[in-house]
Amino acid sequence: MAVDVGAVIIAVAGVAGTVTGALLSQRGAERVKRRELELVRAHQESREELALRRTCYVELNRDARQFTTALNRHLHVMRERGVQDADKEALEEAKDAHRDRYSEAQMIAPDEVLACAHAVNRALTDTYGQVKRLERGEPAAGETMEGAAQAQHGIWELIRAMRSAMRRDLGVASEGREA
Repeated sequence: MAVDVGAVIIAVAGVAGTVTGALLSQRGAERVKRRELELVRAHQESREELALRRTCYVELNRDARQFTTALNRHLHVMRERGVQDADKEALEEAKDAHRDRYSEAQMIAPDEVLACAHAVNRALTDTYGQVKRLERGEPAAGETMEGAAQAQHGIWELIRAMRSAMRRDLGVASEGREA
């Protein structure tokens, strides 16, 4: 009977070891699979965030450029002929598009890009205010058409700095070469 009990104990221990080994292997495989899924999910989220920033940056750059161009066009219209409703609407549309894009960038851009975007936004809104006061014939002290044109022209350098910051953030700027 002692031999039979010993054989049973050995058999039970063998079966328990086999079952425990299988369970541990299964748990290990599940952990590895879960970790792989987490890595894939993190990589996918990273790619999606990069794509979102890229789209936002393209649109912000475009809309800042279009707003700057619209300010320039508006100044020319003010010099050459009277401003008409269509001219005002074109400027407002450019301003609104830039405002929307800047608002989006405020939510997703890192601090370096946001600082540059803020400088562009500030220059655009200041110049817009100056242009609108001149249009109404109510300029602030020292505001002139020439001053507004110089302010508008100066925005291009701020846009270049913003674009360079965006390109660095996206990892597409070349070393030693600014965009």
